[in-house]
Amino acid sequence: MKSLEGDAAQALKGLLEQVPVVKVVGIEQESAGSDHRKVDIVAHVEVSGQRHLLVCEVKSSGQPRHVRMAVLQLRNFLAHQEQQATPVFIAPYLSPEAQALCREESVGYLDLEGNARLLFDSVFIERTVASKPAAERREFKSLFKPKSAQVLRVMLVDPGKAWRVTELAKSAEVSLGHVSNVRTGLLDREWAKVSAEGLFLSDPDALLDAWREAYEPPAGKRISFYTTLHGGAFEEAARRVLGSASSTRHAAFASFSAAHWLAPFARTGTQYLYADEVGVDALRTGLSLTSASKGENVVVTVLKDPVLLQDTVESAPGAVCTSPLQTYLDLSVAGERGREAADHLRREKLTWLT
Repeated sequence: MKSLEGDAAQALKGLLEQVPVVKVVGIEQESAGSDHRKVDIVAHVEVSGQRHLLVCEVKSSGQPRHVRMAVLQLRNFLAHQEQQATPVFIAPYLSPEAQALCREESVGYLDLEGNARLLFDSVFIERTVASKPAAERREFKSLFKPKSAQVLRVMLVDPGKAWRVTELAKSAEVSLGHVSNVRTGLLDREWAKVSAEGLFLSDPDALLDAWREAYEPPAGKRISFYTTLHGGAFEEAARRVLGSASSTRHAAFASFSAAHWLAPFARTGTQYLYADEVGVDALRTGLSLTSASKGENVVVTVLKDPVLLQDTVESAPGAVCTSPLQTYLDLSVAGERGREAADHLRREKLTWLT
């Protein structure tokens, strides 16, 4: 933290020195108030001959939960000081959501990427940059990687349900460590809260929005086929294959084909399915599939990790589909028509968001 506070002090000094009417008189690190309460940085500045203080709290994380903690510390410090001052939050990186929270709380902010907003006396500084630290991008994406996603899928079935860590790990079939990491990520972003009963999702809408933006289709081999079966004949044959009696699912309708059964919106000339190795062989036989280098009308993705085939729903006898959540995510990356179909599905089936 000492190194971070030093970097924060230099960033603040550099920003202020870019404003001609501002004179930086001095910057103190870890300054104590009259009642011995401490803040990380106090900047003494002059604006047109008038002295002013910028009181800054520095955190290693700029996630919303840490913003709120810093705001409380700053307000507590300022409440016991006689001299007026402007509170400022500084972190390595502040997301747009964290920046909005600072504005909502009337707290200035600065991050080491260059985002800033300071308002004091007659000075107004605002700067937004598009860059995001690589570590931040990795940490954000890790929240939606397959193992972590298994935890999110379980929680999104009933966002209001409170979970103990061990119970959630068992239901998601992941380690306690994975649940702990997901728990931290959700709490830091204020997508979840902890009650006496356990962890629950407090903002599933924001979680799903973020997942949609970070979503990458599941890994697997995409195989193109052609079949002479169409319309009702195809659906009947597919339902026979998908609904075959088994405790383990080997194939399911996906993307637009799943949406056709879950929340019809737009038809396409191509059928989409997920399968494992057993399932793709069954589909070849049951749907009279032949390999096609072009002109395909059936696309089967043979999943590297077939866990998604256990997260299915049967909307009609034999019509086994990826869950509404998975179908929504797949549609969201399927182009403009897919995004429209995804929005329709969300309104129709993901009613837990309201």
